Amino acid sequence: MNEVHSVKADVVVVGAGLAGLVAVAELVAAGRKVMLLDQEPEASLGGQAWWSFGGLFLVDTPEQRRLGIHDSHELALQDWLGSAGFDREDEDEWGRKWAKAYVDFATYEKREWLHSLGIRFFPVIGWAERGGYLAEGHGNSVPRFHIVWGTGPAIIKPFEDRLREGIANGLVEYRPRHRVDDLIMQDGRAIGVKGSILIASEAKRGEASSREVTGEFEFTATSILVTSGGIGANFDLIRKNWPERLGTPPKRMISGVPAHVDGRMLGITERAGGRIVNRDRMWHYTEGIQNWNPVWEKHGIRILPGPSSMWFDANGQRFKAPNFPGFDTLGTLETIQATGYDYSWFVLTQKVIEKEFALSGSEQNPDLTGKSIKQVLSRILPGPTAPVKAFMDKGEDFVVANTLEELVEGMNQLTGDNLINHEDLKRQILARDREITHKFTKDLQITALRGARNYIGDKLIRVASPHKFLDSENGPLIAVRLNIISRKTLGGLQTDLSGRVLNASGEFIPGLYAAGEVAGFGGGGVHGYRSLEGTFLGGCLFSGREAGRAIAEIKVSPK
Repeated sequence: MNEVHSVKADVVVVGAGLAGLVAVAELVAAGRKVMLLDQEPEASLGGQAWWSFGGLFLVDTPEQRRLGIHDSHELALQDWLGSAGFDREDEDEWGRKWAKAYVDFATYEKREWLHSLGIRFFPVIGWAERGGYLAEGHGNSVPRFHIVWGTGPAIIKPFEDRLREGIANGLVEYRPRHRVDDLIMQDGRAIGVKGSILIASEAKRGEASSREVTGEFEFTATSILVTSGGIGANFDLIRKNWPERLGTPPKRMISGVPAHVDGRMLGITERAGGRIVNRDRMWHYTEGIQNWNPVWEKHGIRILPGPSSMWFDANGQRFKAPNFPGFDTLGTLETIQATGYDYSWFVLTQKVIEKEFALSGSEQNPDLTGKSIKQVLSRILPGPTAPVKAFMDKGEDFVVANTLEELVEGMNQLTGDNLINHEDLKRQILARDREITHKFTKDLQITALRGARNYIGDKLIRVASPHKFLDSENGPLIAVRLNIISRKTLGGLQTDLSGRVLNASGEFIPGLYAAGEVAGFGGGGVHGYRSLEGTFLGGCLFSGREAGRAIAEIKVSPK
């Protein structure tokens, strides 16, 4: 079956993730006719964003001020530029401009705009990517990680509602199972898309769906907007683009995103003339654990750690500062890869896990996702949350023991490498424990966790009281094998501030736009080398909105 149409819509949007939905909402508000295409079934509407914890980077908010956090645009921009480390005059040209625009947005407009859409925030703000370097180095100087009340699904909802309204009003045609294989170009202009109709699928959200082809399609439009996401599930492409600065690509990784995050549209858009920049910039977490109840292949969950766990390499040697939990994701990734192994260890206590372990993902936080105040308040009670307890009981990466001897035996049995020496590990933990007995210390991790507890949010729900790990009253002891977990693409299609895709000469390609992760969340790399967290969802929101508004301003010839 072939579907060949003349101009069917004002805009074709390729990809029904968050960036695509935001753009569609803006286009519908402007009265534009939109065709929304996605290779996945409708069950996966919203893409990766649905699975997210719902953290957003916001600056100088009422939520911050209520907690005594003094933030500013100047400080946020300093942090962003210090983390980004822009150093490529050509490839970073538009990433720099997007970075300034994004910090402006996060400071002056983002919260009010989201509020107008009905989105609300959990009152305690997280402090992600704490840095650990100097003032102009990587990291957030203050807590900025605002958790959406309702997590990822709550972010998706207002934009899905506007999509549904557009469908009902005849402004939107939504075509799941339509996989774009090529862009149609004419005289250097993007005028349409063509591709394959995939067989109908009953696959649930996040599950891999069939790639069996049942027909073809071809649609034309005034503008084409690519919002197809990154390469996070395409391990071959990740390894091909892996940067030398992060060492050898991991032999074993787990996946933080569903299989459909395959990066196909990057190559397709490049063939049409679009320029990809910063291919070697990517974001993978170091605290991944294999999901005991997987939805997709190699399904991994990231631990969102507090700062108290001791972090050891595969040989049982403690990482040096500032490689502490939650401080510098890519810095620690570089350190891990230099060991020659693709895993590391947290060693901690029951007191630490019940206070400091959170798991990324909407499905791992039913209290926040379900907006249950009662369930959220239960987090302050003794014991880990139910999802964390499930991983302790069923997760293959967890070792729980009453003595250090038993813990080491379990760690060696789990990996089969027999690299952990009991006496060596005991020496390091005892040395750390001796630093707990007085108010002074030379251990920078202890200094950091004591400093964290000066923040009321961390003291209440995020950072355990400093205690000796080898005191039996604080047990049992817990070790967690940490895997590299794939996640985000920081480079991508180079775009101007309107989302127009640029070619190798730096000229925009008429009719062709990109937003979200496929565009490096704007400009082909708004984050530079490192992210401040809360900026992936935010990047989809901002770049999708800007592209949608820019396209909406284009005059459309009457049909």
